[in-house]
Amino acid sequence: MSKVAIVMGSNSDMPVMQDAIDILKGFDIEIEVDIVSAHRTPEKLFDFSNNAHKRGINVIIAGAGGAAHLPGMVASMSPLPVIGVPVKSSNSIDGWDSVLSILQMPGGVPVATVALNGAKNAGILAAQIIGASDQCVLDKIMAYKEGLKLKVEQAAKDIKKW
Repeated sequence: MSKVAIVMGSNSDMPVMQDAIDILKGFDIEIEVDIVSAHRTPEKLFDFSNNAHKRGINVIIAGAGGAAHLPGMVASMSPLPVIGVPVKSSNSIDGWDSVLSILQMPGGVPVATVALNGAKNAGILAAQIIGASDQCVLDKIMAYKEGLKLKVEQAAKDIKKW
C-alpha cells in the first residue's frame, strides 16, 4: 500500500496541514504524521529524510512557516517527491517568506510548492503522484474530480434560477 508522510515544523502548523490529512484519508491512502523542525530537531530531520523511502513512504508533504526550511531540507536528503506547503505563521511576513523559501529551490533540489496554506492541494497532488502507478487511487481521483465538476454544474444551474 502506498504511503504519504506529512511533516510540519511545529504543532502550530497542524490546523493547515489537517486538510492534507483529510483529503488523503478520503482517498484511503495510508499516512504518517509527525513534527520535524529543520531548526530545532536537525538530527530528527536527517533521520526522517534519509530513511523515509526505506519505511515505505512514497511521497512527502512538508509544511512550514516563517523561514520555511523544512521542505527544502527534506528534499535535499530524500530521493522521494516532496510537496511543500507554505504556512502563514505568527512570525511570518504575510506568508511571503514561507512561499519564497519553499518555491525558490536551487537546481537539482525540486520541491513542488502549493499555495499559501494549500495543504488540501498538497494532499491531492500526493494522491495524483501515487495514482500514476496505482489504479485504485487513480479511480478515486477521477471520481473526486468528476464530483468537483458536478458541483460547479449544479451551482451554475442554481444561479440561473435568480
